[in-house]
Amino acid sequence: MRQFLIITLPILVAGCSQVTEFLAPERAEEASDKSGFEVNEDTVSVDNNGATPVPSAAARTPEQFDTTSKKQRADAVTKANSGQARRLGRTVASLGAAGEPGIWLKTSLVDRASKGRVDYPSKGTRVAVDLLPLENNSGGAQLSLAAMRLLQADLTSLPEIEVYAFD
Repeated sequence: MRQFLIITLPILVAGCSQVTEFLAPERAEEASDKSGFEVNEDTVSVDNNGATPVPSAAARTPEQFDTTSKKQRADAVTKANSGQARRLGRTVASLGAAGEPGIWLKTSLVDRASKGRVDYPSKGTRVAVDLLPLENNSGGAQLSLAAMRLLQADLTSLPEIEVYAFD
């Protein structure tokens, strides 16, 4: 009996998804429709003030979670290389909530939302970001998924970055 369970249990567990599709095919279709990654770049604002679509609940890869448009990403790189900026400091950043769309940095270096830029000296990259206050913090920061990708930082790393505010 024990051998029977050891052999059949993995087969039953593997078949759970097929049973779900059989019992509720419309739910399976909804889930598969949501797993695609599409951003209508004509309807996405480039100001990152909540206009970037929220990732699908079915998102699993960095590409699916990063819903910023090509135009938003290009603008963030272009804006980072133009204009005067005031240095706020250096900090170590971790990946922020992947489900929060946009190009942002949450840091204790600012006390109100503003515009700025982040430089990643190790890679020689920089990106314009929304600077957001991070309360109850001991000096670290959180970078959005889109910002980490634009900076070419490894998503599992803790990059040391320079933070600047646009005046």
